[in-house]
Amino acid sequence: MVLTFDRVGEILDGIAEHFPQALFEGLNGGVNLLEDTVPDPEFPEGELYILGEYCDDLLGRYINLYYGSFAALAERENWDEQVWREELRITLSHELTHHMEARGGLHALDDRDAEELAAWREEYAAEADNMET
Repeated sequence: MVLTFDRVGEILDGIAEHFPQALFEGLNGGVNLLEDTVPDPEFPEGELYILGEYCDDLLGRYINLYYGSFAALAERENWDEQVWREELRITLSHELTHHMEARGGLHALDDRDAEELAAWREEYAAEADNMET
C-alpha cells in the first residue's frame, strides 16, 4: 500500500515526537520529508533507493527523508502501514545517529554504511555475472 505524502508526514511527526529532544539539538534545518524519489546512482534504476540522508553543509545541519523512495519500495514490496512506520523509524534513527556522530567528530556509521554499500555492489555484480553465464 502506498500512503499519501501527507499521511507519511503525519506518521513521521509522530515518530519524531518519541525520540529524545536532545537528539535534535544542533539540527538547525530540522527533519524534512521531501517528495523526491532518489535511486542510488551506482545501481541500475529501481534496484536501490536512498531513503534519507543527513546533511551538514552551508544551509546547516538537517535530515532529508525521501517520500518517493519509500513509496517505490512500498509499492514493490507491498508494505502495509506498520511496515511504513517501521521503515520511517529505522531511517530517522539512522540519520539521527549520523547527526550525533557528526557532532561528536565520529564517523563509525559512515564507515559501516560504506562497507555495506560495497558488499551490496559486490553481491549485485556477482548476480549480474551469474546471469550472463
